[in-house]
Amino acid sequence: MATASARPEDSLSRQPTRPPREIHAEVQLKNYGKFLEDYTSQLRRIEDALDDSIGDVWDFNLDPIALKLLPYEQSSLLELIKTENKVLNKVITVYAALCCEIKKLKYEAETKFYNGLLFYGEGATDSSIVEGDCQIQMGRFISFLQELSCFVTRCYEVVMNVVHQLAALYISNKVAPKIIETTGVHFQTMYEHLGELLTVLLTLDEIVENHITLKDHWTMYKRLMKSVHHNPSKFGLQEEKLKPFEKFLLRLEGQLLDGTIFQACIEQQFDSLNGGVSVSKNSTFAEEFAHSLRSIFANVEAKLGEPSEIDQRDKYVGICGLFVLHFQIFRTVDKKFYKSLLDICKKVPAITLTANIIWFPDNFLIQKMPAAAKLLDRKSLQAIKIHRETFLQQKAQSLTKDVQSYYVFVSSWMMKMESILSKEQRMDKFAEDLTNRCNVFIQGFLYAYSISTIIKTTMNLYVSTQKPMTKTSVKALCRLIELLKAIEHMFYRRSMVVADSVSHITQHLQHQALNSISVAKKRVISDKKYSEQRLDVLSALVLVENTLNGPSTKQRRLIISLSLSVGTQMKTFKDEELFPLQVVMKKLDIISELRERVQAQCDCCFLYWHRAVFPIYLDDVYENAVDAARLHYMFSALRDCVPAMMHSRHLESYEVLLDCYDKEIMEILNERLLDKLCKEIEKDLRLSVHTHLKLDDRNPFKVGMKDLALFFSLHPIRFFNRFIDIRAYVTHYLDKTFYNLTTVALHDWATYGEMRNLAMQRYGLVMTEAHLPSQTLEQGLDVLEIMRNIHIFVSRYLYNLNNQIFIERTSNNKHLSTINIRHIANSIRTHGTGIMNTTVNFTYQFLKKKFYIFSQFMYDEHIKSRLIKDIRFFREIKDQNDHKYPFDRAEKFNRGIRKLGITPEGQSYLDQFRQLISQIGNAMGYVRMIRSGGLHCSSNAIRFVPDLEDIVNFEELVKEEGLAEETLKAARHLDSVLSDHTRNSAEGTEYFKMLVDVFAPEFRRPKNIHLRNFYIIVPPLTLNFVEHSISCKEKLNKKNKIGAAFTDDGFAMGVAYILKLLDQYQEFDSLHWFQSVREKYLKEIRAVAKQQNVQSASQDEKLLQTMNLTQKRLDVYLQEFELLYFSLSSARIFFRADKTAAEENQEKKEKEEETKTSDGDLSESAVSADPVVK
Repeated sequence: MATASARPEDSLSRQPTRPPREIHAEVQLKNYGKFLEDYTSQLRRIEDALDDSIGDVWDFNLDPIALKLLPYEQSSLLELIKTENKVLNKVITVYAALCCEIKKLKYEAETKFYNGLLFYGEGATDSSIVEGDCQIQMGRFISFLQELSCFVTRCYEVVMNVVHQLAALYISNKVAPKIIETTGVHFQTMYEHLGELLTVLLTLDEIVENHITLKDHWTMYKRLMKSVHHNPSKFGLQEEKLKPFEKFLLRLEGQLLDGTIFQACIEQQFDSLNGGVSVSKNSTFAEEFAHSLRSIFANVEAKLGEPSEIDQRDKYVGICGLFVLHFQIFRTVDKKFYKSLLDICKKVPAITLTANIIWFPDNFLIQKMPAAAKLLDRKSLQAIKIHRETFLQQKAQSLTKDVQSYYVFVSSWMMKMESILSKEQRMDKFAEDLTNRCNVFIQGFLYAYSISTIIKTTMNLYVSTQKPMTKTSVKALCRLIELLKAIEHMFYRRSMVVADSVSHITQHLQHQALNSISVAKKRVISDKKYSEQRLDVLSALVLVENTLNGPSTKQRRLIISLSLSVGTQMKTFKDEELFPLQVVMKKLDIISELRERVQAQCDCCFLYWHRAVFPIYLDDVYENAVDAARLHYMFSALRDCVPAMMHSRHLESYEVLLDCYDKEIMEILNERLLDKLCKEIEKDLRLSVHTHLKLDDRNPFKVGMKDLALFFSLHPIRFFNRFIDIRAYVTHYLDKTFYNLTTVALHDWATYGEMRNLAMQRYGLVMTEAHLPSQTLEQGLDVLEIMRNIHIFVSRYLYNLNNQIFIERTSNNKHLSTINIRHIANSIRTHGTGIMNTTVNFTYQFLKKKFYIFSQFMYDEHIKSRLIKDIRFFREIKDQNDHKYPFDRAEKFNRGIRKLGITPEGQSYLDQFRQLISQIGNAMGYVRMIRSGGLHCSSNAIRFVPDLEDIVNFEELVKEEGLAEETLKAARHLDSVLSDHTRNSAEGTEYFKMLVDVFAPEFRRPKNIHLRNFYIIVPPLTLNFVEHSISCKEKLNKKNKIGAAFTDDGFAMGVAYILKLLDQYQEFDSLHWFQSVREKYLKEIRAVAKQQNVQSASQDEKLLQTMNLTQKRLDVYLQEFELLYFSLSSARIFFRADKTAAEENQEKKEKEEETKTSDGDLSESAVSADPVVK
């Protein structure tokens, strides 16, 4: 049995074609699906932002909170330092307490005193400073200087105490009992901390030394005090209070402003006078001091200038300070060590102490130790200075290369960070993973340190040597600043994972340290020989062990460091064990304070003093728009100055300084980037829209191209307490510009609309619609202009009745302007419907003047007598002439009037009268157009109302809902607008009727009887008009087109209007003028045709041509009369030509009676209904 298997092709071909409706539905569904997906993802992002849980990635600009990873505990030093060895406990406790005190003093100096001094005098421009401001600022600053004085005194005391405590431990007196055995014990940490404190004092000296403003203001303040001293009562002061204050000022000056803060510290009397601790004569202490200095220096020298440098520069400053202190106390100089210290200057020519304060070690050592400097030859000292200059030149050349290499380093480090932190931790490789993370974190910190050092040293060296920086160097340094902030942002973005990792890494490092300690401890315990020294070592190791078992706080790490100074003597550790332990402890230091250290290195507060680079940077960003996103990093760097500024004390409030800084940066940003961007975008949009004009070459291959759209994809930039949204700024600028320019020239609305769309497509800028009343591109004259100059308008423009259009009579341009209903409607939309009534009012004033001239012409004796004669003549001959006005008579009038005189332009009185009537007609045509334009405008506006028959009353609805008074007002307003539009769109105002009613009574009065002759002048007038019209049309085909025209329906309109005013339609119709004209021309045409037939036989060509031309001329005249007849008939319809004045009055009376009777019927029905209601 054969079965027919259907092939798939057949089945496909047999499938019915899907209707378009289905396809459309599918497309819409797809679009809807896409919209839902986008919307869902948007909602998810909002939900994530508002969610309680914390996302993996943090945003530096948006997060209101940050994680602090610094380990913290409430245990005091006494609680932490607990061993069986009481003496050791005391030693460690005293030293640890001193180190903590130094750290606190250093922190206070770095945050409060450095910034207070540095920012003194800032925030006031030279132009805004009033005389006396300097003294007021210094007056406010005195309290700060007093606090600084107390601080310096405290530092002196701490330095003294540290020296005494160290000297007490290392006693050279053989007889005196030792506190602990110090052979092989070197408290290096103590010297490092002492060096830090000396660095603080040295930095304060440098800040004051470099602060010219502070010194100038101080001098002015002292002068002021002298003035006060001579006349204290004038300033409302008591003399006895003045002297202590003057003494106090002198003390402040001597202590702080003479640059001797450091010198006074090292020149203190360290030997106790009352037989206490001996310092200067203590040879053991001197040796220990020198040994520790050399040990610290050896560590510093090895790392200085290396990629693994961490804080060696700061330590080097401390070493220099300690070396000078050692010289001051013991008066001995290690020449070799002194030379080694100076040799470092070749590696490190200058060191930035803080912000813009740069320090030259060679100058310091030579100045503080002149005796030692004499031992060195001048050439080596000179070589250091020359090296400094060459260093700057080399750095300027290598900066671009450095930037490129660091760019690669930092980028690869970021990739490592992302990959390491994104990977799941495997338990079997947990330790390895932690080590990797630890190394990556430290590597990031090292990069930050290196980059920060390059930026600060280079920038500050340029300033201190007063050498100009090239633009290339500035750009390179700005790139490095961006890299610096990128490192900080990277750590911040992954705050969650970093926080998680840091605690694990810390534990892992502590575990490694504990293993090393336990090995050493076992070694000590296994040695059975007892000695106090061994006991000290064991106690120290136990203390280290106990301290390591806990959070890695600063205090615990300090105790471990001090304990290891004791615990590493007597070879408890092998060399190969000790170095790894030191590395682990160093790592522990960095990881425990990772966030703080990274923040300190990435802090760009120094940028405040170098903000002159910011304009150049912005120019570079604008020129290379490709990586515009780097703006975020620069603004983040500029923001770093804010916390430091809060410590300024010379102004009423630090906010004054902040406002000044904010204003300055924003002005530069606006001038160098935002305003440029706005102008460039506007220019690009304009040129793109006007491509049809011949513009400059915009070929991107020739003139280059910048993709400015990248600026608009940037997230808003955070600065101070605001966000700078470049997209919003430019959008607002364009919106404002387009709106303002559209208001000036409304006919440009389409151009600006196009530019808006282009801005959306090209740059993604969502702009606001102007919602201004639009004008068409071929706007022509505005209603307002026409209204003001209606007398000029009616004489310069010609009216076309059928198309309702005005055409310019002549123009200097190559084209003629036209005005039609759409223009008028747009104008009405622009100015409001109120302008319609005003326009009609103006027209009325104009007509009044024109009718006065019209009346004068009709009253003229020559004209009046002639017209009366014509009327009499017509009455006499109308029965013989079939009630038709003879054409010859009209022609005779038209020719005869020329005898009365002609104007220089060759116009007769009748020509001028025709022009007058045309102008009156044009004015009426204009009124008609105003009405049509009003209807057009109203119907356009009302098209959004669903049902004109049933419009909702919004006021009632609002009252029902009980809404606010403002809403009620708005609803009432809306109702009135709707009713106005409905009324206007339904009927419009009968302006013609109004203009007839206002003039007709005056025209028909007995005193204006001379106007009753008008109907008889119409035939010659029409004849004159036709001749004029034909001559105008013939000029259209000539080269010189002056006076050419193809329409002038104003004449017909004027005649119809005046006939209505005089109620003379019947009189004019009784002339049967147009029939007479038609008969005359047809008769002539027939005569010519007959002649042509006769002549065609004789074949006289010249005569035939003449006859053809005659026939053509007769046809043209007849056609022109016909056109005039049609125009006049059309115009008469507007003025109800079917009814006479008497008939209209009768109709009016009947209507009034009807309304009365209907009102009476209503009242009767109401009366009859009353009993029913009861």
